[in-house]
Amino acid sequence: MHRLRSIFGGSVGNLVEWYDWYVYAAFSLYLAHAFFPQGDRTVQLLNTAAVFAIGFLVRPIGGWMFGRLADRRGRRYALTASVTLMCAGSLLIAVTPGYAAIGVASPALLVFARLLQGLSVGGEYGTSATYLSEVAGREHRGFYASFQYVTLIMGQLLALAVLLLLQFFLLTEAQLEAWGWRIPFVIGAAFAVVAAWLRRGIDETDAFRQRTAPASQAGALRALAAHPREVLIVVGLTMGGTLAFYTYTTYMQKFLVNTVGLTRADASLVSAATLFLFMCLQPLFGALSDRIGRRPLLLGFGVLGTAFTVPLLTALSTTTTTLQAFWLIMAALVIVSGYTSINAVVKAELFPVEIRALGVGLPYALAVSLFGGTAEALALWFKSVGREPWFYWYVTGCIACSLAVYATMRETRLTSRIDLDDQRESIESIRS
Repeated sequence: MHRLRSIFGGSVGNLVEWYDWYVYAAFSLYLAHAFFPQGDRTVQLLNTAAVFAIGFLVRPIGGWMFGRLADRRGRRYALTASVTLMCAGSLLIAVTPGYAAIGVASPALLVFARLLQGLSVGGEYGTSATYLSEVAGREHRGFYASFQYVTLIMGQLLALAVLLLLQFFLLTEAQLEAWGWRIPFVIGAAFAVVAAWLRRGIDETDAFRQRTAPASQAGALRALAAHPREVLIVVGLTMGGTLAFYTYTTYMQKFLVNTVGLTRADASLVSAATLFLFMCLQPLFGALSDRIGRRPLLLGFGVLGTAFTVPLLTALSTTTTTLQAFWLIMAALVIVSGYTSINAVVKAELFPVEIRALGVGLPYALAVSLFGGTAEALALWFKSVGREPWFYWYVTGCIACSLAVYATMRETRLTSRIDLDDQRESIESIRS
């Protein structure tokens, strides 16, 4: 019960963090109208996608800041600080006037708010991945750690649910474009306050409290440089997975409207349905990794992603019904689950406790900034120049590169540094 309470406390904050991050993507069709001059829809979407990508640029800084904070001051302290910063970013977006009112200052403030949120979510991933992996027992670590992506997807799903509620039941399209898009950001800021309060009450992990070696005082980057192989593994195993994830989740809503030709409401429904099932798959895949290992799931994603990305996206671009779109996206998300369900625990199992949060957070944030954060902007740019299929091949190439990493890395379930740290601490306690 104690372990479940800790996992719940950490996961609720994670849900709020990712809701606040993804609500921008969910409402980007309306943000484009509010923050940028009138023009071609693809150009407006490209502008909002560029701002989305800018938020990713500072995620490595957030990964460094909060990872170092977590390794020095504790996982709980860093988790509370990150969600507080997210609250500030959401509130700023909610109150910023549109382009028609204050001109270029409007998108400038939007960029600043996304930078705050980028710092926050950049620190959230590494710290929450470390926290969930450390509080989980060895036998069920993959299962419990998978709830990071359960809450991550749930945050995205909640953002879509708010969108659907406003679209279908509460506001007209004109009201949404005029002022209704501000509502989800107000909700996010309020949720973040609650999450910060909840995180102050969760327990610190035993691994951090009992560590025998404190975080290095010589400098974060120098300490991380002592683990070059692990850093490169994190970057390599992330690049294809994060690109595929952002392609089939955050970008897919725009793809369904801008390429397939669905209405905004139908695109939102398809996205919500596929994300819900995708969320339910994560614990199943995580539990499977506790039985057969992490590496077979990663290899499955790498092989199937390399083979089927181009056929799936090509078929999706020419589909004519929402049902066909649903099944094609769902097939892709089943493949991606081989990565999303276990990537957090795999990274945490690579590093010792005194550098774990930073080791997970910083290289992951770098890879996400380069590949995940630019997915929408690249996809829309390829479309704007009449070469949309080139993006499909780009995704395939990145997954193939990650496959090479999966094929050569060790099975982390059998060589977990978390278990080695636990054994070392037990020996030290017996000797003392």
